[in-house]
Amino acid sequence: MAQYRVGRLEQEIQREVTDILLKRVRDPRVEGVTVTGVEVTGDLQQATIYYSILSDKASSVEKTQQGLKKATGLIRSELGSRLSIYKTPELTFEQDQSVRYGSRIDELLNDLHHQE
Repeated sequence: MAQYRVGRLEQEIQREVTDILLKRVRDPRVEGVTVTGVEVTGDLQQATIYYSILSDKASSVEKTQQGLKKATGLIRSELGSRLSIYKTPELTFEQDQSVRYGSRIDELLNDLHHQE
């Protein structure tokens, strides 16, 4: 039963954080951020939010990370008012590497096809 609750909470946090980023956060550094997933610990005290951006430049990734770190307090307080849970989890943002990994595999497969 507890795992079901964690899964529901992860989906709800993902939906709400996406909405908050679009409507409430005015920082230009976080424009174009896509929330790709959320992991919540079993005790519901910490949540890791995975995101991706379109740019692969290191400078944009760093700026986006700084913008999200700056907006964490606003996002957490908004989540607290939107979710009906006892304690709002601590939020950490991490860039989702799966998109980059998938595009790298596509490049390798295309190179193989062009060699043949």
